[in-house]
Amino acid sequence: MLRLLLALLLTLAAPGLAGAQGAMTAVKAKDLVRARLVAESEALVPGRTVTLGLHMAMKPGWHVYWRNPGDSGLPPEMAWRLPEGFTVGPVQWPVPERIPVQTLMNFGYEGAVTLLVPLAVPESARAGETVRLSGTLSYLVCEEICIPGSAELSLDLPVAASAEPASGQAALFARARAALPEALAEAAPGSIRTTRAGDRLVLHLDRPGLVGVTGAAFFPYAEGALENAAPQDLAVDAAGLHLTLTPGDAGQPPEALAGVLALTEDGTRKAYALGPEPAPAPTAAATVPAAPETPPAPAEEESLTLWSAAGLALVGGLLLNLMPCVFPVLSIKVLSLVRQAGESATRVRLHGLAYTAGVLASFLGLAGLLIALKAGGAGIGWGFQLQSPVVVALLAYGLFAIGLSLSGAVHLGGGIVGLGDGLTRRAGYQGSFFTGVLATLVATPCTAPFMGAAVGFALTQSPLAALTVFASLGLGLALPFLGLTLVPQALRLLPRPGAWMDVLKGALAFPVYATVAWLVWVLAQQVGPNGLLAGLTGLVLVALAAWAWERARGAGRLGTGFGRVAALAALAAALGLVAVLDGDRATARTALAQGEEAFTQARLDALRAEGRTVFVDMTAAWCITCQVNERTVLAREGVQAAFRGGQVAYLKGDWTNQNPEITRLLERHGRSGVPLYLVYRGQGEAQVLPQILTEGIVLAAIGQKDVAAAQ
Repeated sequence: MLRLLLALLLTLAAPGLAGAQGAMTAVKAKDLVRARLVAESEALVPGRTVTLGLHMAMKPGWHVYWRNPGDSGLPPEMAWRLPEGFTVGPVQWPVPERIPVQTLMNFGYEGAVTLLVPLAVPESARAGETVRLSGTLSYLVCEEICIPGSAELSLDLPVAASAEPASGQAALFARARAALPEALAEAAPGSIRTTRAGDRLVLHLDRPGLVGVTGAAFFPYAEGALENAAPQDLAVDAAGLHLTLTPGDAGQPPEALAGVLALTEDGTRKAYALGPEPAPAPTAAATVPAAPETPPAPAEEESLTLWSAAGLALVGGLLLNLMPCVFPVLSIKVLSLVRQAGESATRVRLHGLAYTAGVLASFLGLAGLLIALKAGGAGIGWGFQLQSPVVVALLAYGLFAIGLSLSGAVHLGGGIVGLGDGLTRRAGYQGSFFTGVLATLVATPCTAPFMGAAVGFALTQSPLAALTVFASLGLGLALPFLGLTLVPQALRLLPRPGAWMDVLKGALAFPVYATVAWLVWVLAQQVGPNGLLAGLTGLVLVALAAWAWERARGAGRLGTGFGRVAALAALAAALGLVAVLDGDRATARTALAQGEEAFTQARLDALRAEGRTVFVDMTAAWCITCQVNERTVLAREGVQAAFRGGQVAYLKGDWTNQNPEITRLLERHGRSGVPLYLVYRGQGEAQVLPQILTEGIVLAAIGQKDVAAAQ
């Protein structure tokens, strides 16, 4: 068992392994799996669909995985690189085998398997040209140890007016189609139903004449739907077949069970698809990786409608204004409101509308990019831009420049944050707009109550529905400031402009500097020492640019020109240093306190198999809400003592940098970002805790009710 867990840890950490170790692993995987890309036709016909095959042959004793890998493992994934206009559809998965490994039960393939993939050829394809179909196939191959592998696959095919079947491939594609499950209504007339029998489920196939069935196995589409390693008890009578299963989620309705039922009847294996298949949308072809399947959201998320999710998003956006990451920017905007108090009501309203437009445009832009990347198969979620050291550094540089402006070290003008006297009408509105953009960028590290459910719901819907929810979130963030500007009488409650404003402006610089310090700390979690040095040097160069620019003001023509050139050169050097940050990424390294363990799915599975209570903390260095919860609740002695006394395992997952395994767990629970807190007790499904924790909530969830009541 220890060998298996260590192997899975190495598997999931493979992208960050050192070069020599990674090369050694790749060679071993290549020796174990022979992969190739084949086509059913000799040529591509414009406007028609051709079937491709991802064929993998494994060495004896080794296996790869099905779409739902079972208790551990990862399914094969293909990141396609295809010409413009070509699209691939969802993978057609052959019926898997139950593969026991120690106390776990996996679903996969031994020997050889061919995954069928439909390829749509566009009408624009020209006869006579040759098309290259290629991509990277990633897979996990296991025996009692697991080794990640990848293969670069390609196939050149001509475009023609007609096409013959590919010579030598007919038998391979015939076997692949024979291994696919059949639709029950077409292949075996009879009704299928599921009932409860105590704490177990019974799958009934009501069809007489099944007395020849000697074996059966059910493979659920959804991960966690069943206890995979539990026995599946078969009974056959005159009415049909009855297969008793152990549910993984006690709250899951029996009618929601969907998957593949495999039968051994008269020595022949037959398989039937039951229920709706969770097929992803067709993947766009041009350099887009295949989209991973999105697990269904938990039951409480399924009750959400578009409008209830939009309402939750609106409330979550309002609460974002109370979060520490948004305060520095909003305080700057309130200061600008004081300056605008003497202006006409129309101008004040236009400033509010410009700020709201900036918030909505940036929310919709970020959401659109997130939706597009996820549709292309990227394992990311809300706040994804802060997983890039480049974005973190640029945000720190921009806020540092704003802080210098507030401190009076440099006058940057109204086009930056809408501050300053004597601004033109156009520049002032631009300032309000870009303040809204900045407020959105710094708001994404914070997660307010109600946001998680709304955003998680949005990313499982159509793009239009998702953008509606994100627009509601942005409107909620902008609403307080917009309300002040739409009711100019409210500005009379603010003090009159005066000398005190210079003091306030200087004081407001320090929350901005604190935000810069926090961003530098986030950068330190993402990059190595060289990258951190580059980021800090960039801050020095930003200060140098500000100093040179300010010194140029009021100087002669020659001095002004030289100062501005020096400032622009320093700023260009700072931006140049940003380019090295992505190349100096560090592995995720959230500090683990005593009693904490780094999260991996394999470790979680092992702890649950032991019957342990497990507390899972999904966090990130850039997530303000996460850090507040950890320091004010999870680190408290009462909680730590309850963890120790109750023998609670504490797993911490670090999403500071991208981690596909954490992304899959977030999606499985209807979330697209951190924080996410889960409690597993016994063999039941996870309890999802609120995003804002209290000591009582945590203690009650881990079973320390008496302690919680005393809090």
